[in-house]
Amino acid sequence: MMDLFNSVLNWVAPPATLVMLACSWPALAFLNTCEWLYTSFYSENMEDKVVLITGASSGIGEQIAYEYAKKKANLVLIARRENRLRGISEKARLIGAKHVMIMAADVVKEDDCRRFVNETINLFGRVDHLVNTASLGHTFYLEEVTDSSVFPHLLDINFWGNVYPTFVALPYLHQSNGRIVVNAAVENWLPLPRMSLYAAAKAAVINFYESLRFELNGDIGITLATHGWIGSEMGRGKFRVDEGAEMQWIEEREVPAGGGPVEEYAKMIVDGACRGNNYVKFPSWYDIFLLYRVFAPRVLNWTFRFLLASHTGRRMSLVGTGRNLIEGSPPRKLLTGSGPPSPGPLQMQKFE
Repeated sequence: MMDLFNSVLNWVAPPATLVMLACSWPALAFLNTCEWLYTSFYSENMEDKVVLITGASSGIGEQIAYEYAKKKANLVLIARRENRLRGISEKARLIGAKHVMIMAADVVKEDDCRRFVNETINLFGRVDHLVNTASLGHTFYLEEVTDSSVFPHLLDINFWGNVYPTFVALPYLHQSNGRIVVNAAVENWLPLPRMSLYAAAKAAVINFYESLRFELNGDIGITLATHGWIGSEMGRGKFRVDEGAEMQWIEEREVPAGGGPVEEYAKMIVDGACRGNNYVKFPSWYDIFLLYRVFAPRVLNWTFRFLLASHTGRRMSLVGTGRNLIEGSPPRKLLTGSGPPSPGPLQMQKFE
């Protein structure tokens, strides 16, 4: 009986849902417009409030720091590269930040997270906004990888790098009725090649915070920000793990963090968080792909296969370079051990 019931719903539920959405769309659009008008007139005053930003040494995290500085907030900037934070803190003060504290820490270590949250409370006595932006992307096909030791690092930074700061800061965010701001990506639900682990980690992050939203029951706000393909504007580099050493970010070149879509996206995040928005999407038209994924997944798959058809003949690649390997050449070692990196190392993008 249950099998028959599920079979009927499999045929009836999808078209019925589409019809219901089409009929309710005008009413939903009206309600969304009213909500937008209401939030447009309300914005949290961040002057003298305390904003803790992880991954603040470059890219989105850096730009978010400047946006909060314009609102005269007190900033706590966290990243592994303290030398980068010094210059950013000075610029933030010039822009308008009341006080800026910087600290080198690793967000995948709970003890480090506890340390910088406790230091923030000792200095300012409160945390109003926790902004998690530390992230690490990649551009490799899974079958290219010859050393899988990079996998835990990717998942640690993209998932636990959000969970640990949140877990430690929750008691203080309860006291201030504060807000958690999360930098995610459209890949959390939109399938893209060469980003399998990154997409999986971002999907885990989104589901973690959506569940946490219900647990907190409105006591602490959560703003989930998702962006499209703007990673090339944020930073580029090579990722290396040395035996017995911490992760190393080997800079190929410093990419300016300001200007273009990154700056616009950061402004949208901060404005949305101050208005109390649950979601910030840049750009919002990516949502149409979600409808295709739910109701017409084959169309989405066919589209991506068509767009990627020119690459189907390539089995291996120099990761991140787009150059073909010489036919018949052995696979390169993509992740180095101790010593200098080998030719064609594993390419990563760090979105801090």
